[in-house]
Amino acid sequence: MNDFEERYRYPEAEPVKKTSKWKSVLSTVTAGVIGSALTLSAVNYTDLDLGNKVQAPAENTANGLNSNNSTNIVTTQASAKSTVSMADIIESSSKSIVGITNFQQQNSPFSSSQGDVESGSGSGVIFKKSGGSAYIVTNNHVIEGASKVEVSLYNGEKVAAEVVGADALTDLAVVKISAEHVADVIEFGDSSVLRPGDQVLAIGNPLGHDLSRTVTQGIVSAVDRSISVPTSAGEWEMNVIQTDAAINPGNSGGALINTEGKVIGINSLKISQNGVEGLGFAIPSKDALPIVNQLIAKGKVNRPYLGVSLADISQIPEMYLESLPSKVETGTMVTTIAPNTAAAKAGLKKQDVIVGINGEKVDKASDLRRYMYTQLKSGDKAKLKIYRDGKLISIEVTLTANTEN
Repeated sequence: MNDFEERYRYPEAEPVKKTSKWKSVLSTVTAGVIGSALTLSAVNYTDLDLGNKVQAPAENTANGLNSNNSTNIVTTQASAKSTVSMADIIESSSKSIVGITNFQQQNSPFSSSQGDVESGSGSGVIFKKSGGSAYIVTNNHVIEGASKVEVSLYNGEKVAAEVVGADALTDLAVVKISAEHVADVIEFGDSSVLRPGDQVLAIGNPLGHDLSRTVTQGIVSAVDRSISVPTSAGEWEMNVIQTDAAINPGNSGGALINTEGKVIGINSLKISQNGVEGLGFAIPSKDALPIVNQLIAKGKVNRPYLGVSLADISQIPEMYLESLPSKVETGTMVTTIAPNTAAAKAGLKKQDVIVGINGEKVDKASDLRRYMYTQLKSGDKAKLKIYRDGKLISIEVTLTANTEN
């Protein structure tokens, strides 16, 4: 188990229990502390399909949509005192919080039959109705690998959902259901005005749907925390809100709301180790909403594509590093190159060690991803510094669009 797996947990993946719901609570909590090895498995070799930094829409309209039919942030003052009671806020907001069940196809080893088996559950937030559909934001790790997704509404009704799009690196996903099942949606608030000490509420389904729409109260402990998170698409530095509002298994994808009843974060992570309490994390609305709008519009996040698989120097056996100068202790090695990609056309080769991009140092693959994510777009040129056969050289690469689904 690596250091991340000892500390950070995606608090979803509430496993299916065969025993009665109350007899299984203790074991479920234990499972939540242990975490899900599947969702936390680090990927050492991953294609770089990374990309544009999308700005949140600036204009606000009465229905929460701009002229491009994108959802907007509704600006409120973090310090403003609400005249509405906390109970009223919770009653109104909780109707827009849903349970999400991940079903995965499973083949029986004892027969030729196969079917969809419930593999985990989480939470989601209904934030938009448009064109006969209601859109729900959740975490990618809640729906990842699902062959079927089911949504449980506040009134107990269960309906089939369609995955609109998902992005593993930002741990966000959008699913939709028929709008006829939905009466209420909840607006996004502005997470950029949050300060430590601001009061927040977490609403979700801890320990599964039996405790649906559970509310916990706390404060913003810190803003703009940076946590390195291994995902199925590679490691990424996630910007998060830290809160002491209790976040438990099944809360993932649920809402962190302010005292105006607006979503200022999507609950995603917690620190789970002995002796640690009250350290939960949410994806800020200002970061989540641009990704959500892209997922609705295109089904994925468009990013520039390099077309290589990488392994950090620390992961490479010594026999493959003999040509490197002894002073080179960091960087990331090219392990494979996809044909007809930016990397192939630029002349990158296997065992090239990338140590810089556009003058910025690259110690590991995540540094390269981060720079490409935040600074570059498809069609941009990037100058890579690499070691090849013991010599430091520069190669210019013209990044292309990621055409993969």
